Amino acid sequence: MDIATRVWNHKWKIDPIVRSLIDTDFYKLLMCQSVFRNKPDTQVTFSLINRTKDIRLADLIDEGELREQLDHIRSLSLARGESTWLRGNTFYGKRQMFRSDFMEWFEALRLPPYYLEKRDGQYELTFEGSWPEVMLWEIPALAVLMELRSRAVLKDLRKFELQVLYARAMTKLWGKIERLREVNGLRIADFGTRRRHGYLWQDWCVQAMMEGLGDSFVGTSNCLIAMKRDIEAIGTNAHELPMVYSALAESDDALRDAPYRVLADWHDEHDGNLRIILPDTYGTEGFLQHAPDWLAGWTGIRIDSGDPVQGAEIAIKWWQDRGEDPTQKLVIFSDGLDVEKIEELSIRFAGRVRVSFGWGTLLTNDFRGLVPGDALAPFSLVCKAVSANGRPTVKLSDNPRKAMGPDDEIQRYKSVFGVGQQEALEVIV
Repeated sequence: MDIATRVWNHKWKIDPIVRSLIDTDFYKLLMCQSVFRNKPDTQVTFSLINRTKDIRLADLIDEGELREQLDHIRSLSLARGESTWLRGNTFYGKRQMFRSDFMEWFEALRLPPYYLEKRDGQYELTFEGSWPEVMLWEIPALAVLMELRSRAVLKDLRKFELQVLYARAMTKLWGKIERLREVNGLRIADFGTRRRHGYLWQDWCVQAMMEGLGDSFVGTSNCLIAMKRDIEAIGTNAHELPMVYSALAESDDALRDAPYRVLADWHDEHDGNLRIILPDTYGTEGFLQHAPDWLAGWTGIRIDSGDPVQGAEIAIKWWQDRGEDPTQKLVIFSDGLDVEKIEELSIRFAGRVRVSFGWGTLLTNDFRGLVPGDALAPFSLVCKAVSANGRPTVKLSDNPRKAMGPDDEIQRYKSVFGVGQQEALEVIV
């Protein structure tokens, strides 16, 4: 695939960014099935949040073009081959991961309407409706905005300039892969869909990882690429589940219990490597301190905010205190990773736990230093559930710079979950 030529061709013809409903992360489909089973009537609102305010997306991206891409996504439905793959493929060693009733619903799905307006140089993009439908907007909406930003920055480059740019980006990534070859016992997956430079580039990155790392590359979060390249689809669950369950809580006691009720529902559906705890929504330390004993028997934990060393050390001590052998547990690091951090964490925890990495933005969107003004530097764009049945959602995180929700609700949640002083860390992506 000549990526430079395809990017050049964006200038003179319509080229849809999202061409499939399974051009999304695997965990979204797993969570969607869980929501479809347990909370199908919950009404939610998702909203775009640009944490990097100095990147004024509404000044970069043409509103008409954005609407055209979003309207195209609303026209998509599950293709027959995609449905066959989801129904018949083996995921995490399990056949028929997706139940027939869920698949029948998904096959008939068209994504619900969106609401878009400009304000102060940013786009306000929201989605409202039933939770199983609305949640599937998150990944394609982010992918569209990230790629339109890339196109806007590159629109004045000529064809040979684009070829040189992508040659340099390929060389940069291959240099990272060569370093990663030297990491003993490496297990790494692509988690880069939501903030990728573009679909074609993510697909190229996955192929480079497959060739360069062999069995050390364990798969991709992107379902379409996993199907196309015949590799594992990787993913479990995300902050969205405890955020919405918590917003639905009728009392402080119910709120305190909500993150564990999420995992009880998950426990009923999944086993093995799908039983991965994501503890940082309302603070890792407090979550583990009050966790029911049955959670200690789960396969592992994902560290997605705060100091990754501290998070893993807390998890190791928690397992030890509950009579579990940490060397048999899996720790997945997935926050702001690049080669240096992967090398450091691999050495630090070698022989103490099983370590894996979900490599995101700096795998699929590292064009730092490759265009004037560093105009392709990655930035932090998210699309989150902001309300459920009319109540605001809250995320505290282990990094207060990732917190979200109304100030009074943030303070309430901190009190309920016993979250004290937190260290503010740079949000890389």
